[in-house]
Amino acid sequence: MRIKTVLRVLSLVCLVVCTGMILPLMLALYDGSNDALGFFISMLIGAGFSLTVLKITGRTDNNYMGIREGVGVTGFSWIIASLIGALPYWISGNAASYTDAFFETMSGFTTTGATIFREIESLPRGILLWRSLTHLMGGMGIIVLSLAVLPFLGVSGMAMYKAEVPGVTAGKVTPRLHQTALRLWGVYMLLIFLEMILLMFGGMSLFDAFCHSCSTIATGGFSTKNNSIAYFSSAYIEWVVIIFMFLSGVNFSLYFMIPQRKFKQIFADEELRCYAKIVIFSALIMTLILYFTGCFENFMFAFRNTLFSVVSVMTTTGFITQDFDLWPDFCRFLIIVIMFIGASGGSTGGGFKVSRVQIIYRHMMSEVSRLLHPKAVINPRMDGKAIPQSTLNSSTAFLILYLLLFLAGTLITLLFGVDLVSAVSGVITCISNVGPALNKLGSVEHFGDLPGAIKWLFSFLMLAGRLELFAVFLLFVPETYRK
Repeated sequence: MRIKTVLRVLSLVCLVVCTGMILPLMLALYDGSNDALGFFISMLIGAGFSLTVLKITGRTDNNYMGIREGVGVTGFSWIIASLIGALPYWISGNAASYTDAFFETMSGFTTTGATIFREIESLPRGILLWRSLTHLMGGMGIIVLSLAVLPFLGVSGMAMYKAEVPGVTAGKVTPRLHQTALRLWGVYMLLIFLEMILLMFGGMSLFDAFCHSCSTIATGGFSTKNNSIAYFSSAYIEWVVIIFMFLSGVNFSLYFMIPQRKFKQIFADEELRCYAKIVIFSALIMTLILYFTGCFENFMFAFRNTLFSVVSVMTTTGFITQDFDLWPDFCRFLIIVIMFIGASGGSTGGGFKVSRVQIIYRHMMSEVSRLLHPKAVINPRMDGKAIPQSTLNSSTAFLILYLLLFLAGTLITLLFGVDLVSAVSGVITCISNVGPALNKLGSVEHFGDLPGAIKWLFSFLMLAGRLELFAVFLLFVPETYRK
């Protein structure tokens, strides 16, 4: 691994994070709140670190980045970003400890949305804006953002791009990686702008509309209100958020087919159709259960709130309108299943991904058929194409690694006295970057009362889930650093 190359890119990523603090600093100065000094000192520390690293590493004409450098930059950039991004919470005194500040920042950048704050509305607007901006930067990816604003990385940054972009495959939309990053961010910002305008039509202030739009499109879930979207008591706002949460859970590469009018190809996409079917089926069956068990008296009200919860959990956004922890056990278990599945590959959502579920299922069915027809050549297919053996292997390995991480995380959490339901749902919600869990970590609760060690464990799980597990675990493999 070329350590100097990795350190130089990490220093530039740190500068990107510090640049993101300018807007919250300006808002804090305008409001005259106590968080202004926290942002200013944090920017000085971050900029000082970046300039020091750049000076130590010196200039280099070799910016080549292979797999090892890409993995190193991708994994450590999220850690550095969270270490620096946590400073405003800690220095301003809004977080009780640096552990809490780091957890909140990692939750923001990984778009998990789990929070340690009990009272959201008492926080200064600068801090609230910073929470949403961590979603904005983390949603499309800090590395993808860096590729967009640092064109010289475009030639050799494919390893970073593959290591970070979620999904089964990470293909370029355009021949040039720099252009791919710019176009992805263009679609990303366009969706944020459109939702912000629609939310303002529904009565939201500009500040609330911007913060909630960043959280929605990034599928993060941080809100400016204690009761999340339920605070606004508006069916219009809920439908707007439902639509944009669903759109954010779609593979972003499909949006590039719209200008080409390839609508037939878009709607023929098997992952998109499966994603929509899971949402609709889950919402309908849960609506019927909640309606006939008397949890809701109005069917349409029940459907809207259930659909909101299903889309919010499946896209791993984490907004709430109802406390689903009070629902029947069948619905709560189905919520956990949806947490595991997650959104589409290539979206801003987390989870196992719909495409991987399809691949594992078709691989399983092909093995069943092979038992019945031993001499037959059976290749599982998706979108009319045979699924490569490498994709089948990687999806299976991902499932095994996910389950091992889930089991290990749950056992460690239980050792610290957390109850079984909270431990199981908490680990899943962190790996899948959902946010709310069940029981003591439910949709109306917070993570602030967890032991410090569990907060660090959950921070690691959030990072591992955001970077698709492999990119993080490679950081612990000695071969990654050897020639």
